[in-house]
Amino acid sequence: MDGNIFNSRGVHVAIVRGPAIFDLKGKKLYDLKGINIYKPSGDLVGHLANSEGADKHLDKATDKLFPAD
Repeated sequence: MDGNIFNSRGVHVAIVRGPAIFDLKGKKLYDLKGINIYKPSGDLVGHLANSEGADKHLDKATDKLFPAD
């Protein structure tokens, strides 16, 4: 499930490659299982609002996981 993640304002904030989520610089941030987002420690931290297609979108509650600089 490769693609891009956009925050609730439409700003590109992360990239999905396989079962992992990376920041825009290539640093692994989270693991992805279905629509659920997990810390590397295994703690569930959020979910994707839209799991269809290559582009994923966050709801406002999940925006805090990916600060848009």
